[in-house]
Amino acid sequence: MSLESMVNSTNTFIDLENCYKGKRVLVTGHTGFKGSWLISILHGFGAIIKGYALAPENEVNLYSEISGNNLCESEINDLRNRSSLKRVVTDFQPDFVFHLAAQPLVRLSYEIPSETFEVNVIGTANLLDSIRLLEKKCIVILITTDKVYYNIESDHYYTENDRLGGYDPYSASKACCELLIDSYKNSFFNFSKYQQHQKSIAVCRAGNVIGGGDWSRDRLIPDIVKALHSNKNVSIRNPAAIRPWQHVIEPLFGYLDLGLKLTTDPMKYAEAYNFGPNKIDTLSVEEMVIKSISCWKSGTYSIEKNDELHEAGLLMLDISKVMNELNWKPILSAEEAIERTINWYKSYYKGVSATYLLKADIEYYNKKRNG
Repeated sequence: MSLESMVNSTNTFIDLENCYKGKRVLVTGHTGFKGSWLISILHGFGAIIKGYALAPENEVNLYSEISGNNLCESEINDLRNRSSLKRVVTDFQPDFVFHLAAQPLVRLSYEIPSETFEVNVIGTANLLDSIRLLEKKCIVILITTDKVYYNIESDHYYTENDRLGGYDPYSASKACCELLIDSYKNSFFNFSKYQQHQKSIAVCRAGNVIGGGDWSRDRLIPDIVKALHSNKNVSIRNPAAIRPWQHVIEPLFGYLDLGLKLTTDPMKYAEAYNFGPNKIDTLSVEEMVIKSISCWKSGTYSIEKNDELHEAGLLMLDISKVMNELNWKPILSAEEAIERTINWYKSYYKGVSATYLLKADIEYYNKKRNG
């Protein structure tokens, strides 16, 4: 099964292939979980990919499992290294930039708050400064998070126009990042001067993603899978916490759809967009654990005492804007997303290659999206 054959099977994939084939695409954070999925998809579309990120943090990681160095030219470096980032951007001359690199963990942000702000805010400023040096057309899609909203933890689905804010350092750093982006859009990439700078800047706010190949610390599904694979009890801290869970492939295709839209109208779609699941697919942590154990066919869980670090208990996204303007919608139900994720790991631990499993999920999504 080749991804190239999947690409040619439907009009949706053909549109995306036509958009990205032969184009120069810079992906920051390419060694991470989402980044590895994204470069795999882009490679299937025939894009010329340059990655900029730190080395994978875990010995077992998706980037290595899919031989990521064969999919892109990789620069292992830090966003805070301003001169190196400028060199990479100006040398590579990207047509598209997908900015995924970040310090992405809420709990870790309590341990390294200043570094979290440095990476997420100053790192993004360094990237945008580098893009200012490009004397060509470039589409820039900056990935923040659903946690940028000032969360009052009520039964409210946040829209793109809601107030930004953040309790923990991670959330606050991403809200700051959005203010920074808005400043750069006004100051250096203003719509009124588009013909001069030719830069389209858009922001994507995605919910919690799941999927095969995530072995990161302090993530629910990796923690569940590690416990189940080792025949250990699954321990959870915040069973009632509700998040907009979705399969990783969903927002990634949303980002790619947005990139395609920006090629047709570089100013109309240069805005912020929420990507999340349907309302019926917003689940609690405990529901996620129960469904995962059911898919695994064995296992137990227990609720442990919370260590009292604040994490949002309720967070939900309104995705009507992205559905109406980009014609994007969630394809996989929560049940499907969990089932495919758990089965991915089960197959991997039985010896099936990560590359094959990733392509199988892309093919499944392709059929569902165009069925």
